[in-house]
Amino acid sequence: MPRVVLVGPPGSGKTTVGRAVADLLGVGFHDTDAAVESAAGRSISDIFVEDGEPAFRALERAEVARALAAEPGVVALGGGAPVDPETEPLLAGHAVVFLDVGIADAARRVGFDRSRPLLAVNPRASWVRLMGERRPVYERVATHVVDTAGRPVEDVAAEVVGLLGAPA
Repeated sequence: MPRVVLVGPPGSGKTTVGRAVADLLGVGFHDTDAAVESAAGRSISDIFVEDGEPAFRALERAEVARALAAEPGVVALGGGAPVDPETEPLLAGHAVVFLDVGIADAARRVGFDRSRPLLAVNPRASWVRLMGERRPVYERVATHVVDTAGRPVEDVAAEVVGLLGAPA
């Protein structure tokens, strides 16, 4: 079972903070989006374009279920993963940290480029809409909420580790 699971919207720092938390804890880091891309042999954007969102979500759902059962370190979920009705209940019993962020910081971090298919058209409005839909789920599944806005990665990672009861 993972030591901690990170959830949040695009640009919240799940991958960057996740790696830093894993380093502080001395455990491995696993990004479910990267695992899906590796298994599929193509980017998430390509999967969306070639196979559609339902195909991507099925791959994501399977990878998240596998990671939650088998990965012992820090696991970062894709932004939409917790919203899946089959995935949300799998998060029960895990230490889940919602990395919260506002649009200004998210835009600076990800630039809203074309590699994010759900943000390809009108990225800022799409991010705000997605966050409005997803925030209640992120808050519901979270054991802890950490605001990442304007904060250095090291500070956010140290707060996450502290919330887990481990020395940073």
